[in-house]
Amino acid sequence: MHIYSMDNKAGRGGGMLRVSELETKDIVNMHTGKRLGFLQDVEVNLETGMIDGLIVGSGGKMLGWLAKDGEWMIPWSNVVKIGNDVILVHAPKSHP
Repeated sequence: MHIYSMDNKAGRGGGMLRVSELETKDIVNMHTGKRLGFLQDVEVNLETGMIDGLIVGSGGKMLGWLAKDGEWMIPWSNVVKIGNDVILVHAPKSHP
């Protein structure tokens, strides 16, 4: 599966990423600098073809976006930047 970035989150002026490229990147809370985990899955809206969020593995409710037991979702609108090694996300300062 390919992800086409039209909003410059990928830091490449738009373009294309593979999900397998995202799976190796740490997801980091840009407010605290703490690592939140690795990408488990991508939630895609089948009606629009757009990404709704990133699913991250976790032991509990983090950030309040619970997807399934042990997983939580970061809304795509909270993804700030996809770098070479990390995915920076907005998260409330009160969370990890």
